[in-house]
Amino acid sequence: MNTLKGKTALITGCNRGIGKAVMEKFASLGCDIICATRCQYSDFENYTSELSQKFDITIIHIYFDLADEDSIKTSLNQLIKIKPTIDILVNNAGIPHGCIMLMTPLKTIKEVFQINYFSQILITQYIAKIMTKQKSGVIINMSSVMAMENFAGGSAYAASKAAVAAFTRTIANELAPFNIRVNAVAPGLIETEMGDKMDQKTQELFNSNSDFKRRGTPQEVANLMAFLVSDEAKYITGQIIRIDGGM
Repeated sequence: MNTLKGKTALITGCNRGIGKAVMEKFASLGCDIICATRCQYSDFENYTSELSQKFDITIIHIYFDLADEDSIKTSLNQLIKIKPTIDILVNNAGIPHGCIMLMTPLKTIKEVFQINYFSQILITQYIAKIMTKQKSGVIINMSSVMAMENFAGGSAYAASKAAVAAFTRTIANELAPFNIRVNAVAPGLIETEMGDKMDQKTQELFNSNSDFKRRGTPQEVANLMAFLVSDEAKYITGQIIRIDGGM
């Protein structure tokens, strides 16, 4: 695989789970990282300092709450003031939700969409403006197999991830003239805290539907993303790529 040396990636939600694995993978390929998290975590920042030294890269931290649009705008405006080059955007952060539609308040559905969909649009608008000026860039959004399969209780989460998939296809078309590629990754059940929060019955359903009869790992998702942002994937755009063990 081509190295990512000399590239800079903004990754949201990189303090744990898939986001952390993506950060580690990109760092190992020489990519500088802008870590976006909701707040400061001293242990995590100590870890990124060690990672930075290990791979001789730069890692900086920015903070915003995906539920708060003003927080996102303030943080990204501060970032833009330093006029950075951002080659890669990974819209990873999100929240889980599972409840049957008749028992889900509309307020809750709106909250899930704010974090899993609307905040992603806002972040992408900011970063895509940088990329259009550069006339280059790669954007990876986080969808889910739940956006494509029938699962009870997905009226908020699955719908938000389906919206991400549609958004991905649309902006891939809009940004292609600027040499910006946009794809989404749609994982199945992954070994993360989010996956652990699923009820046991749903976890068993995912595993039984997988050809490998197991959960995927964050590292396996990170390996896919590393390929998608590399020059080896430069003819791939507008795709929703499942990584689900053959569901």
